[in-house]
Amino acid sequence: MILHEVRVHPSKEGLPREQQLAWKIASVAADRVALEPAVEEMIINRIIDNAAVAVAAINRHPPTAARAMALGHPRRRSACLLGLPAGRTVSPEWAAWANGVAVRELDMHDTFLAADYSHPGDNIPPILALAQAAGRSGRDLLRAVATGYEIQIDLVRAISLHKHRIDHIAHLCPAQAAGLGTLLRLPPATIYQAVQQALHVSCTTRQSRKGEISSWKAFAPAHAGKLAIEAIDRAMRGEGSPSPIYEGEDSVIAWLLDGPEARYQVPLPAPGEPKRAILDSFTKEHSAEYQAQALIDLAFRMRQRIPDLGEIERILIHTSHHTHSVIGTGAGDPEKMDPKASRETLDHSIMYIFAVALEDGTWHHVRSYAPRRAARPSTVTLWHKIETREAPEWTARYHAADPKEKAFGGRVEIFLRDGRVIEDELAVANANPLGAHPFARPDYIRKFRELTDKLLAPAEAERFLATVQELPRIEAGRLARLNLALPRGTLAEGRPGIF
Repeated sequence: MILHEVRVHPSKEGLPREQQLAWKIASVAADRVALEPAVEEMIINRIIDNAAVAVAAINRHPPTAARAMALGHPRRRSACLLGLPAGRTVSPEWAAWANGVAVRELDMHDTFLAADYSHPGDNIPPILALAQAAGRSGRDLLRAVATGYEIQIDLVRAISLHKHRIDHIAHLCPAQAAGLGTLLRLPPATIYQAVQQALHVSCTTRQSRKGEISSWKAFAPAHAGKLAIEAIDRAMRGEGSPSPIYEGEDSVIAWLLDGPEARYQVPLPAPGEPKRAILDSFTKEHSAEYQAQALIDLAFRMRQRIPDLGEIERILIHTSHHTHSVIGTGAGDPEKMDPKASRETLDHSIMYIFAVALEDGTWHHVRSYAPRRAARPSTVTLWHKIETREAPEWTARYHAADPKEKAFGGRVEIFLRDGRVIEDELAVANANPLGAHPFARPDYIRKFRELTDKLLAPAEAERFLATVQELPRIEAGRLARLNLALPRGTLAEGRPGIF
């Protein structure tokens, strides 16, 4: 890896494009290096993972609305819509939109956390949609997805968006554009312009993940994918974009991030170096914010030591700054304690999540968030006894460079009325690569079968699993085989709109 210093340059300096971060990203995207077997294996795992969570969410309101919008943009022999037969296709940017919402809706696909947050699996829907529309092969898809993961994860390692309340799609959209450039084998000059446009149009605030969180949380990454495809299209037509998008004196770093004196060290693969960042990411076993994963597993473990949950006086969760300030009491969001809050809000409330996990000893992507479940009096009482507190040692571990030290969990103290204190800690979730039961191919397949049970016909589910595991050998023009169709009459229809 090469560390590239990125800072603001006054216009009078005339920073050459070859020294700009967007050009360096484009050069990585255009570098046709071979994929390592472990990377290919993991990309297939994540395509299975995305399909699982998307099918499970397919008839929820946001995916249904997004699909209805996409159906207003039909296009022959183009991109597939999840849930519909492969022959019914739409324009690729709209397929990216609809399929991306379905993937994101349950907050149950993969994650990477460092200086900022990310769900790098959000790269897959737009890349797959354009691969289908453009008649690309399985090998093309693999290389493109590897690029998307690489660029997003490398940006997340180096540049904090959250500190400035900028939503994480500002790293996602340029990564998606880079992946699309790899897919189409475009030259660096074209990818460079697309990356710049993608960043310029995707800088939004984190209000989408604050307060009463709405369905836009699921739509935002899908919107980034749609914007990335449009950016590639425009760049291919020879159009330029705001430049230099990162380093300009009126650009992103100068006015939205750390300002004119900022210095970032962004790691990117050297020329000829394989793209392997996907191997540093991790998926979710439970349908909740990633920083809740280890704490859910910890609640399962700790409940065995508490004969009567009614004897709990209070619970204190010592954790990282990110967990405390985003999904804990440090966020200052009263909605996180409200039993009438939206599902999107509840899955960003570690107080709610820990209470339910402690009571039930299990987690379900639907039942654990049901309004009736959230309103259960015993749950509300327990939930309101929980407080989070930032612990410097957990914040340090969250940001640790050494993967063996990196942690996203915490230490929990449960105070009982008789004066006893039950204490335990867990650094990483069981499913994490360094956890008690790291996810491997059989776990991804099990997750797929559990989430799609009774939604897909068994033959369709098994056809997909057989096909995706042959991805490196799928010929050009055959990627529609990765689509999944629900049985006729079982797909929900959205409300009418404009399209």
